[in-house]
Amino acid sequence: MTAENLLALAGPDDEHTQAEWEQAAATALRKARRLPEGAPDSAAWGRLTHTTLDGIAVAPLGTVESVRDLPPVGAPGHAPFTRGRLPYRPEHGWDIRSHVGGLDPKRANEEALLDLEGGVTSLWLQLGGQLTPTDLSTVLKGVLLDVAPVIVDAPDPLAAARALVAVAEDQGIHLHQDSNLGCDPIGAAVRADGHPRSAGQLTELAEVARSAGVRAIVVDATVVHDLGASDGQELGYSLAVGAAYLRALTAAGQAVDDALPLIEFRYAATDEQFPTIAKLRAARRLWARVSELSGSSSEAGAQRQHAVTSRPMMSRYDPYVNMLRTTVAAFAAGVGGADAVTVLPFDSPLGLPSALGRRNARNTSSLLIAESHVAGVTDPAGGSYAAELLTDGLARAGWAQFQAIEAAGGIEAALSDGSLRGRIDEVAARRTDQVAHRSRQITGLTEFPNLEETPLQRDSDPMARQVRRYGAAFEALRDEPATHPVFLATLGTVAAHTARASFAANLLAAGGIPVMTAGATEGVESLLRAYEAQDEPPVVCVCGTDAAYLEWGAEAVAALRQDGARWVILAGKPGERTIPADLVDDSAAMGLDALAFLTTTREKLA
Repeated sequence: MTAENLLALAGPDDEHTQAEWEQAAATALRKARRLPEGAPDSAAWGRLTHTTLDGIAVAPLGTVESVRDLPPVGAPGHAPFTRGRLPYRPEHGWDIRSHVGGLDPKRANEEALLDLEGGVTSLWLQLGGQLTPTDLSTVLKGVLLDVAPVIVDAPDPLAAARALVAVAEDQGIHLHQDSNLGCDPIGAAVRADGHPRSAGQLTELAEVARSAGVRAIVVDATVVHDLGASDGQELGYSLAVGAAYLRALTAAGQAVDDALPLIEFRYAATDEQFPTIAKLRAARRLWARVSELSGSSSEAGAQRQHAVTSRPMMSRYDPYVNMLRTTVAAFAAGVGGADAVTVLPFDSPLGLPSALGRRNARNTSSLLIAESHVAGVTDPAGGSYAAELLTDGLARAGWAQFQAIEAAGGIEAALSDGSLRGRIDEVAARRTDQVAHRSRQITGLTEFPNLEETPLQRDSDPMARQVRRYGAAFEALRDEPATHPVFLATLGTVAAHTARASFAANLLAAGGIPVMTAGATEGVESLLRAYEAQDEPPVVCVCGTDAAYLEWGAEAVAALRQDGARWVILAGKPGERTIPADLVDDSAAMGLDALAFLTTTREKLA
């Protein structure tokens, strides 16, 4: 990509130099006290740049210089398919795919028909538990199999494939060509935390699929996403699994161009909008390269994608916020060019989703397509300096992960020797640490939690996947609320102490700890009266301005201890200009390990 082939979209009056941008950004950062007064304006770049879990530095502003040396992205519908598998989006946008599973056959059929009537265009059937391949005739009763594609996810994919084909034959119709028999033995092994099974069924399933005119294989990269993998690791895993399946098919005598159309890829879409867009674009570019190295024609290397809203990003607490997360994720999946999108219901972390949850899930895509017209433009992110740079960074990170897996002997060897899982666990630990320090925030759980919410109750889902949810540690704290509150010893007027009192209350609520507050106080005596009126809780958090701390904070701490407080927390940072560190037992300020702080506080309350 060069400067010459980029459109100049700004008029002369709207064009600004990098120095002008740096000056404006630096001025705002200095006002927010996020940049020292003496720092040069150019320091704004470093202050606003963040690094992803894959080590990709994401700059605050894309520039033509930053993309000057990137490889060509091509046009939509042409190799390397970065800009889309097709030259234009279909009139219906993307395939709206609902997930059905964990139910008895009759109820599964009812929900499948309701979803289809409500705008869903394909079904993703998860067999297992109460649903077996022999139940497919009941589950699919009334479903127009030549109109609605069916994607199967079954413990025994060969039995499920034969049953699905038999149902279509009994109805005297052909399965829709976008149906998929769902064979993914490696993904099944990862989900079961077992040794990778042989891909021996692949060739037999491929024959069944070819006879039925459908696809045979799903490379489900969400299995490693659910374990905590980064975007780059998810990409690398998908390439390695796809390559393993491609080798198995060609080794059985199939031509590369015949084998490639049998494979579909499934990726997770998160509420991190731009990384999701870039991941899907990078995935197509990478698979086109694998196909090219395998000797395929350029057309055969177009990757077909199914995006599923992330399970780990969702929360069991304040689950209605999940609707916001999944909407952003579905938007990003659509912008990123996914062929099919599954929005998981907002209450799915609680068990079997409700009718409301399923309705909102299917309506999310319908609204994005029909009312927001997100699918009206092919690759709307294309040409954005920031999006192109992030796409290239993720492509390189994914390829590096793919090379590491291949160097270990391939995907089965990398899973067997634990090397891949070790790298995923390391990334998951870093993410957990970010959540613990609240630099990676989860609204409704680590930020703005609602201790007064009435928990939603759902029937258990026997087919629920094991997921390493990002906020699992905080959910565990909320599962066992603290038995005693923390007393907020607020110094001064409401206006003076509100900022730190609100910060402390929000932080404590994230750990399931309620608070009681002193309200406005005029001095030590009025503070003690408020404290004594609350049964003298053992843990106290002093909240006020630095000036109040310096004026009477030390005296207030001493008086509270004398009156029964056994553990005193300072809201803010202790020091000579506030309250000395040796006078308090703990402190709460931005950047602290919230999980460790909350655990300690709960211990002191007990």
